[in-house]
Amino acid sequence: MLAQFLQYLFSGITIGATYALAALGFTMIYNASTVINFAQGEFIMLGGMLAVMFQQAGFPLPLAVLLAIIVPSLVGVLMEKMVVEPVRSADTVNIIIITIGASLVIRGVVQVVFGKGAFMLSSFSGDTPVEIGGAMIMPQSFWVIGVSALVVVGLWYFFTRTLTGKAMLATSFNRTAAELVGINTSWVLWMSFAMSAAVGALGGVLVTPLTMTSYDSGIMLGLKGFVAAVVGGLGSGAGALVGGLLVGVLEAMGAGYLSSSYKDALPFVLILLILFFLPRGLFGSRQTERV
Repeated sequence: MLAQFLQYLFSGITIGATYALAALGFTMIYNASTVINFAQGEFIMLGGMLAVMFQQAGFPLPLAVLLAIIVPSLVGVLMEKMVVEPVRSADTVNIIIITIGASLVIRGVVQVVFGKGAFMLSSFSGDTPVEIGGAMIMPQSFWVIGVSALVVVGLWYFFTRTLTGKAMLATSFNRTAAELVGINTSWVLWMSFAMSAAVGALGGVLVTPLTMTSYDSGIMLGLKGFVAAVVGGLGSGAGALVGGLLVGVLEAMGAGYLSSSYKDALPFVLILLILFFLPRGLFGSRQTERV
């Protein structure tokens, strides 16, 4: 019984770490521009698909992973410059619709290039499972959890200890005041989209050896990342981490103890319950407006 519980728990933490990376992507863009980017799931899909493509082209795995992160970052910058910036003054609903449209374009291009098949990326450390308390854990799960933890720590350091990170935070608090003190807020927005895409692509690269990937795999990953961001408190980095892990563990436990048929529905039940009692999420600001 304990082994079964641990099996579900480790599975939930693994996929939850991926949701946390997706939620961090939503959080970074929202903080810098108040834009909710529903193309975030496509960056996750792009990371996995490009890593597979570069590996099949003969690139060493480390180089394939690096390129699979850099290319979506550039796509993120192009998206901000060509899609979001021209309509920045539009209302929130219109911008959300535009980002959904961008996600459809990205998905369509990937479908044309790669087709509708599923693709698998080689595991970083082999496929021999590790036993912990009777539960069998794939080595790739440790990569997902460990790298996700490093990303969280790295982002904390970036935003609290570097001038660039502080400039991004200043822009999130008050864009006009940031511009008055000389911060290039347009550059900050490019950076936020690039970093968001990079974090999402990294999540896609890490999880693809476990779950495979296809042109439409980013849909649910993006939606569950958004659920994690909202549950934790949209705009909160700590909330994104906790929300991602909470959604992942709930999903794994529900699939294990109830039915896998409910796996995709449980995160959306969770968001309804959390928002009913805590409308701003677990770690969201309790203020009535952002300042």
